[in-house]
Amino acid sequence: MDIDSGETPHIVVDAAAEGVTVPRKYVKDGKIVLNVSLSATQMLKLGNDFVSFEARFGGISFAVQVPVRAILGIYARETGRHDFSGGDADPDPTDGPPAPPVRPRPRPLC
Repeated sequence: MDIDSGETPHIVVDAAAEGVTVPRKYVKDGKIVLNVSLSATQMLKLGNDFVSFEARFGGISFAVQVPVRAILGIYARETGRHDFSGGDADPDPTDGPPAPPVRPRPRPLC
């Protein structure tokens, strides 16, 4: 997703996660989809631990705060391109990177 290309970023949030402050009226099935484009937000802050901003919901200003761990995915409205982790929201930092693939050894010609 590329904001420079005119795509509109949206995040899907687990509204039940600890520390999530969103207008509950717009929560569906425990989740809320938030437009985080610069034109839809004010005072947008993207931190390592939290995403926060002010936005209007039904004409009423609301201060939104979302812990990064509560973000289930991000997608572009126009294309539907997305990034949903689908895995553990808090991976174990001691796991390290995955092992490199094992390459077969070439067979001798004779």
